[in-house]
Amino acid sequence: MKKILTLFFVFAGDMPFKKLAIVLLMAVTPFLLKAQAKPDESVKPLAQLQQDFVDLRFGMFIHFNIPTYANQDWPDPEMPASVFNPTKLNCDQWAKAAKSANMSYGCITTKHHSGFCVWDTKTTNYNVMNSPLKRDVVKEFADAFRANGLKVFLYYSILDTHHKLRPNRITPDHIKMIKAQLTELLTKYGPIQALIIDGWDAPWSRISYDDVPFEEIYRLVKSLQPNCLLMDLNGAKYPAEALYYSDIKTYEMGAGQRAPKNGIHLPALACLPLQQNWFWETSHPTTPVKDPVKIVNEDIIPLNNINCNFILNVAPNRDGLMDDNALEALKKIGALWHNDGTKAKLPLAMDAPIISTNIAKRQPANASWSDDYAIMDFANDDDFGSSWVSNSSVKSPWYEIEFKQDKEFNTIVIAEENPNIKTYSLEYCENGSWKPLFSGENGKKIKINRFNKVLGNKVRINILTYDHQPSIAEFEVYNERR
Repeated sequence: MKKILTLFFVFAGDMPFKKLAIVLLMAVTPFLLKAQAKPDESVKPLAQLQQDFVDLRFGMFIHFNIPTYANQDWPDPEMPASVFNPTKLNCDQWAKAAKSANMSYGCITTKHHSGFCVWDTKTTNYNVMNSPLKRDVVKEFADAFRANGLKVFLYYSILDTHHKLRPNRITPDHIKMIKAQLTELLTKYGPIQALIIDGWDAPWSRISYDDVPFEEIYRLVKSLQPNCLLMDLNGAKYPAEALYYSDIKTYEMGAGQRAPKNGIHLPALACLPLQQNWFWETSHPTTPVKDPVKIVNEDIIPLNNINCNFILNVAPNRDGLMDDNALEALKKIGALWHNDGTKAKLPLAMDAPIISTNIAKRQPANASWSDDYAIMDFANDDDFGSSWVSNSSVKSPWYEIEFKQDKEFNTIVIAEENPNIKTYSLEYCENGSWKPLFSGENGKKIKINRFNKVLGNKVRINILTYDHQPSIAEFEVYNERR
């Protein structure tokens, strides 16, 4: 930095002071951000970050935002900032409550679906600095949890009803806002071990990874904090057997999502609220919370045994404090459970997460004879619950995607609802000639095939051996940046 400043002043010459100051700020800002975002620690491989995450075992989710004052998780998006007024806010109380339960980290809702930001953001006036509190809650949370020896996670919602960032309304300015907000969150508050994203490519949010480009956001996060895991709460859509658009598999248990109990378990996160709802409601202080014994024996221990980290939500009240019944339950959990330090046994060779756009989605498809109505269009409709099914009379089934013009690609994924395809070959058509990509055995439910980049207008799978009628839930093609 000293050399940069020296060179700057050499070339600045007799520039007027005000102009000089502006140019200087523009010159040094990227270096200052880099210094803030990347503390003096080495960049860890993704596999090590996943291992470290699972070994944290148990943490605290903190849903605390403008819905706290609405008695609803989804408040009126025009609810004024003036209602956010936690007169006794004490993040140290939260951190000590987490410690009492032997938790190892905390995660706060920096922005939920209604768009209110609980940090000092420059991107919108709908934030905590325009509330009666006028204090940066994210900063106080991060400082308190670190001071108590706990790791810091952040939650951020892509869906934002206040700023009209919702289906069929997304603009380039929305994407700029997302990037600016994430840049603030990942450069102002020290090391962030994980970023939990919500409201993105979920059946209920209906904002796709094309509407808000996943790969751009993912690479931005990694450029700011390479050791920050990004996980999207997309378990309602994507199968458990592969990492789709997430460094960690996620399961919202209250919505019926469950980590599989058998097979190879990818690193995962599961969440539940201690109270009735995610955000505080007026009934919480007098309504029994979940049984601490059951939380330990039915959630923490079984989930940890299948490489799944458990995050328990505890909602602070409108004063900014946790209720007595919640505090008591956390102490009981801490008396019953602690992290014994054993390491999770993750799969030795996990495929890298899929983060790119699926260029085969809803493209023209063709196939050998299908079974009744289960025609080829079901295998690239972006729905893992529907499938193309080969007719039982076909002995050598095949399936192909046709692009309207030549496309570059380097990854093909075959996702099955039930694994029955054993051996297969992949080929692509270039200038009217079919060329091989892969031939061999792969009995996995999600078959990820990565290869050097090729250019072609068709891609085909020839199914060679199978247990019963072959079917494909999704045939996916990607041009990954490597």
